[in-house]
Amino acid sequence: MFDVSLNDIKQVIDNNLLQKTPLVVKTIPAKEKKKYIITCMMIHYLENDRMYSEKEINEIMKPMVEDYVMFRRNMVDYGFIERKDDGSAYWLVADKKQYEIYDLAKQETKI
Repeated sequence: MFDVSLNDIKQVIDNNLLQKTPLVVKTIPAKEKKKYIITCMMIHYLENDRMYSEKEINEIMKPMVEDYVMFRRNMVDYGFIERKDDGSAYWLVADKKQYEIYDLAKQETKI
């Protein structure tokens, strides 16, 4: 979707995060590419093969970012999660292995 470099990720970490693990966003960036990077970081807090209610998704995301509703929508819009039409269930569809570079818990020494 975006051409993201390690330097882009480092800039988001340095400028927009209060802490990396657990993820806490200090400021929401204006640029969509940087929001995408944060969203990619957030998917690593969801489990594969699990159905979540909207409330459960919100409870996972609330400690991470003030505007968790926007980032939940971003996850859907970017195709990371899908939801039932009535919003009663959400599930991860993204292959987290494709987004390992954004998994800050695993990347502590590389970034």
